[in-house]
Amino acid sequence: MRVPLLDLAREYERVRAAVETRVRAVFDAQQFILGQAVEEFEQAFCEFIGGGHAIGMSSGTDAQLAILMAMGIGAGDAVITTPYTFFATAGSIHRAGAEPVFVDIDPATFEIDSTKLRECLAQLASGSDGRLMTARGNRVRAIIPVHLFGLCCAMEPLYDAAQAYRLTIIEDAAQAIGAECLFRDKRSQAGTIGEAAFFSFFPTKNLGAAGDAGMAVCRDEWLAKQLRLIRNHGMEKGYLHPTVGGNFRLDAIQAAVLHAKLPFVQTWNEARRRNASLYAAALADLHDVKLPSEPWKQTGLTNHHTWHQFVIRAKRRDELLRHLTEAGIGHAVYYPVPLHLQECFAFLGYQEGDFPEAERAAREAVALPIFPGLRNEEIEAVVRAIRRFYAK
Repeated sequence: MRVPLLDLAREYERVRAAVETRVRAVFDAQQFILGQAVEEFEQAFCEFIGGGHAIGMSSGTDAQLAILMAMGIGAGDAVITTPYTFFATAGSIHRAGAEPVFVDIDPATFEIDSTKLRECLAQLASGSDGRLMTARGNRVRAIIPVHLFGLCCAMEPLYDAAQAYRLTIIEDAAQAIGAECLFRDKRSQAGTIGEAAFFSFFPTKNLGAAGDAGMAVCRDEWLAKQLRLIRNHGMEKGYLHPTVGGNFRLDAIQAAVLHAKLPFVQTWNEARRRNASLYAAALADLHDVKLPSEPWKQTGLTNHHTWHQFVIRAKRRDELLRHLTEAGIGHAVYYPVPLHLQECFAFLGYQEGDFPEAERAAREAVALPIFPGLRNEEIEAVVRAIRRFYAK
C-alpha cells in the first residue's frame, strides 16, 4: 500500500463549501488588498489564541522580518535562536541585518535547550550600556525559541533568562497553531507568551492557506501599529511614509480561505493526536526507534501537542529512508543540515561539532505521515514497513 506523507485533498473536501463561500464574497466585493476579509480573519485569529493584536502578513517569514523591523532590531544587533529549525528563522535575522547566534537543542524535544542558553548568556561580555555583546561586537537583543513540530517550548526558563539579561522574546509559532503549554501555572497558547510571535499558514501547516500567508501577533498596541505600517511599505495614509517597510500584506483571498478553515483547526489537531497515539502504541517496543517527546501530556492540557510533524529518531536512518521509499511510504527529513552548517552562514565561523545535539538530530530524524485524513490501514502500513526493516 502506498501512503502519502500528506494529502491536502482529503482535508479540503470537509471545507470546500465554506472556503468557496468566503472566497466568492471577496470576488463579489472586488477588494483584494487588505480590507474587510483580512480584518475579519485577524479578529477571528485573536479570539482563537485568546486576545492581543493580530496583523496578517504575506508569509510567516515576512511576519518575522516585520517584527524584527518594528522592534528596531538590525545592524549591530544579535538574536539567539536554535540551529535546528526551518531556514527562515535564522534567515530573517540575517536579512534584518542582525547576527544569528545559535544555542543547541534539547535532544528530547528538538527545541532550544534552556540550560545551554543560560551557559551561552553567561559567557558573553557586557557592553558599555550593560547589554550582552557577541564576539563579533553585536548587542544581543532577543531570543527566538521555536515551537517545533507542534510542541510548545518550556517557556518559563527562557522567559526568566530573557528578563535577567534584558532580552526580548519573539516566539516562532510557525508550526504550532493551537498548541498549549503551562506558563506560570496557567494554560497558555503558543504565540501568547513573548512580546511578539509569528505564525505560518503555508499550505502544509495545520492551518494552511491556498498559497503563502502568515500572521504576526503581539500584546502591545504601539507595536501592532508599527507592524501594520511596516507590512504596507511604512505608509500611514496618502503616500506618507513615517517609516520604511515592505510589501508584507496578507491577500484578502488567503484571509478568506484561512477564516473558513479556522473553525476546523482543533478538530484536525485532535485527529493528528489520535494518529500520533496509534503510532506510539504500535512502535513503543522497537528499541531502534525513539518516539517523539510529549512533555505536556500529563498536565491535563487538551492541546498539549498539535503534531504538525510526527518525527521519530531512527537507527540506520538513511537505510530506513531507502526502505520506506521502496515500500511506497511517504516520509521527510526535517532537517538534514542544521543551520550553523549551512553554506550561507559559513561567515559566522561555526564548525561541525559546535552543536552536537542538533547535528545528531539531523542524522537521526525522520517524519512519518500524520495528517488528519490519514486512515487506520495507512498507519498500519507505515508501522509494518518500519517493523520489516528492523526485523532484518
